[in-house]
Amino acid sequence: MDTFKKLKQYYWPYRKHFLLSVFFLFFVTVITVVYPIILQQTIDRVVLMDRYELIPYISAIFLLLMTVKGFATFYHQYLGDLFGITAVYKLRDGLYQKLQRLSFTYYDNAKTGDIMSRLTADVEGFRFFLSFGFSELLRIVLLITISLGVMFYYSVPLALVTMAAMPFLAIVVYQFDKRVHSAFRLIRKSYGNLNTRVQENISGMHTVKSLSREGFEIGRFADRNDSYRQNYLHTSFIWSKYFPLMEFIGNFCAAALLAYGGFLVIDGQLSLGALIAFFSLVWYIMGPLMNLGFVVNQFSQAKASAERLLEILEAEEDITESEHPIREPIHGHVTFRNVTLTYADDDDAALKKISFDAPPGKVIGLIGSTGSGKTSITQLITRFYEPISGDVLIDQKSVSDYYLKSLRKEIGFVLQEPFLFSTTIRENIAYGSPGVEDEQIIDAAKRAQAHDFIMKMPQGYDTMLGERGMGLSGGQKQRIAIARAICINPKILILDDATSAVDMETEFRIQKALQEVMKGRTSFIIAHRIASLKHADEILVLEGGKVVERGNHDFLIKNQGPYQRIYDIQYQDREEVMKRQHA
Repeated sequence: MDTFKKLKQYYWPYRKHFLLSVFFLFFVTVITVVYPIILQQTIDRVVLMDRYELIPYISAIFLLLMTVKGFATFYHQYLGDLFGITAVYKLRDGLYQKLQRLSFTYYDNAKTGDIMSRLTADVEGFRFFLSFGFSELLRIVLLITISLGVMFYYSVPLALVTMAAMPFLAIVVYQFDKRVHSAFRLIRKSYGNLNTRVQENISGMHTVKSLSREGFEIGRFADRNDSYRQNYLHTSFIWSKYFPLMEFIGNFCAAALLAYGGFLVIDGQLSLGALIAFFSLVWYIMGPLMNLGFVVNQFSQAKASAERLLEILEAEEDITESEHPIREPIHGHVTFRNVTLTYADDDDAALKKISFDAPPGKVIGLIGSTGSGKTSITQLITRFYEPISGDVLIDQKSVSDYYLKSLRKEIGFVLQEPFLFSTTIRENIAYGSPGVEDEQIIDAAKRAQAHDFIMKMPQGYDTMLGERGMGLSGGQKQRIAIARAICINPKILILDDATSAVDMETEFRIQKALQEVMKGRTSFIIAHRIASLKHADEILVLEGGKVVERGNHDFLIKNQGPYQRIYDIQYQDREEVMKRQHA
């Protein structure tokens, strides 16, 4: 139950609904146990004594009890569902808020499909137990307790015979719970893997089709699907193995009851009505005890789901606020002092003793091969990750001292592969600046060279985009992302290969517009094209996480180092093309 205790904060505040549900459950259970007593009275007092004039009164009492039970059942079920639904509403909110707080370190290893499975199937499994499982467990306890009390009232020896089977049934239920819990955890895990496979396949459908890998993907899905099937069949085997055994114990008890109870009736120690009532009551005990297996099954599912939910809720938040965070506006002076970054303990360092100084308004260019550490530098500025050593400073204060939300509001980030939401173009541009005026949205779009193609769309800025910006070209997505960054009017602007998906002419116009935008802002430009970096105040050339060369474009060309070699590779091809055109 430790797992449920850890989630107590989400359901315990709504215990009022649960307790009221239990209150009405008590009435339902008591009335249920009254049925055999009415049956016993009807046989012993009416049928055997020929007092048929009592039938209308017994019928009226029976009808009244059924009406009360109907109302009590309604409130019991409704309040139970209200308890479960309200609790998981808060739990789902808590999970989503936790996911927003977790850093990129968590998402580097997480799978989207698995996270979605936890927020849907696992939350629903936990809700079902809160709404039904807890109350069903109490119903079983109440029904058994009250039924045993009535049975002892009728016949102590016969009640003891009935109770003799209970320890055997309890052992079977315990063994069932021990085996079924691990089986359900495997089902939940394989279901998450199945979701992940579907999500990745749909997201990468263009790649799959372009490389004719449909058969391969079908095979991979079949493997995950078969794993889910095998885990489910294993659980079904456990279920099928233990439930007949529970039913056998219950039937054996019923047979013993009929044999010994018949002897007591013949001997005059028990009335016929009491025996019939006793036989009904024994199923009020054996039935719930066998149903206990179903409740244990639901408990095991809920526990497995709760454990998976706790893995999210208890995930370490390695990017945390300082005790007294700085909330003042920044000027954008960025300084790195001997910064080293490692993404995982067993990985090589992504950055090794990086140092540079970027005063407000300065443009820093970052160039190097893939994996050289360009993006890592910018991700430390936004504090997506923490360095293992060295200092990252903004305005001579550590980035870890700033209030995260206010820090990131001052940084405009344009990624190489921009993400657009399934909403209007207007809302995508204004996403980082809620409440911004339309004039500012249009101005940002014009600066990003996006206004013209937006106006050609059916509904202009109110055009709805498909998932991840479906319907736009790569260059159009990048220009909208650039407009979004411009719209927040940041003090620090980071362009991570932001013009890689546009043609040379559009890139030239965007670069020209961005030079105006960058005035007064500290800017970092990651690019593979030297043309995008030529105007930078300082260019850092990175190899293997180290700065191997630095300076402006003219200095680096004269320096005859790595930068000059990159320049020759890029411009030599262009010169050869021009020579062929003039030949």
